[in-house]
Amino acid sequence: MENNTKGIGDWSVLQRLKPFLQEAWKHKGFQKPTMIQEKAVPLILEGKDVISESPTGTGKTITYLLPLLERIDLEKKVTQAIIIAPSRELVMQIYEEIQRWAQGSEITSASFIGGANIKLQLEKIKKHPQIVVGTTGRLLELIKMKKLKMHNVKMIVVDEFDMLIVQDHIENVQSIIKATQKERQLLFFSATLSKENEQLAKRWMKDPQVIRIEKKKDSESNVEHIYFVSELRDKIDVLRRIMRIDGIKALAFINDMEKMFEVQAKLKYKGIASEVLNGESSKGERQQALRHFREGKVALLLATDVAARGLDIEGLNHVIHFDFPHDTKQYIHRSGRTGRMNALGTVISIVTKREESFLKKLSRASGILIQKKVIYHGKISDQETLL
Repeated sequence: MENNTKGIGDWSVLQRLKPFLQEAWKHKGFQKPTMIQEKAVPLILEGKDVISESPTGTGKTITYLLPLLERIDLEKKVTQAIIIAPSRELVMQIYEEIQRWAQGSEITSASFIGGANIKLQLEKIKKHPQIVVGTTGRLLELIKMKKLKMHNVKMIVVDEFDMLIVQDHIENVQSIIKATQKERQLLFFSATLSKENEQLAKRWMKDPQVIRIEKKKDSESNVEHIYFVSELRDKIDVLRRIMRIDGIKALAFINDMEKMFEVQAKLKYKGIASEVLNGESSKGERQQALRHFREGKVALLLATDVAARGLDIEGLNHVIHFDFPHDTKQYIHRSGRTGRMNALGTVISIVTKREESFLKKLSRASGILIQKKVIYHGKISDQETLL
């Protein structure tokens, strides 16, 4: 056993997991668990129902995948775990993570999303995947068709729970849960969780353990927050100058979809390629944008808040607030796209003089140190600190 655990750190919980999970952890190069992993994984392994609020970038997906994969019974060729997510993109990201972490095991999995060919998805069900991840509408459709069998499901994960309790999804989520046996385990994960949503989740659970992780207590020190002051009409040029800096791989938030395409066109004219991600993009357009970004064909992804929800892009080192966030919560949520799992990251705000005063208030309210910078000769230079 000593050889198996060598190089995986001293997290005792991990050392008790199956060798393929230890190997995956070691391959990822993680040194220690995040706070949500340290608190939630043991409880999930014990079979407890869990409600978790943890900021974006703190490793929520791995938090539930480790115990989920550990508890899959390889002898049973039936669906044993269901993961529900609010968007097609998040479903595919989770599915890819399952495949990465299940390497070296014989665990089978499948993804099911709305808009995909139903006949092809029925063929996937015939292979009896042990883990299923999907959007609410398609999962419920397969359940009603009596193709997705739920009586052997012992774990249900609801990812981005706060997004799935809106009117469009909540009845589907409830119906999926009711399709399982009463002894199943429920795990609800979210970056934000109101008291009302917490009470709603508890209605479906047995003695749930509630875990709340504050952003400032986890993964904050590895992210630098800076800003540039600009005239409104010059923001695009500031973005262009930022993207000329070597090594930047950035996600820029723009509030208005029409403005997003204007920014993309003007950047293209200046020789800066980018991809756009918005709520009205087709499935193919969204997949292509993310693929080009992940493969490094473009270094800049322009996105709205809704379209970027749930995205986890490996290697993303910069988040740019091109348009000022509505409030502190939105600033923190956007910023959490970088510096994930203790990686280094930089958050840049491009603000007008008027917006700078709001940024100062945001800085004081959040306790986040935000440094004023300038771009000089193609490099970021110091100016003053804002807190």
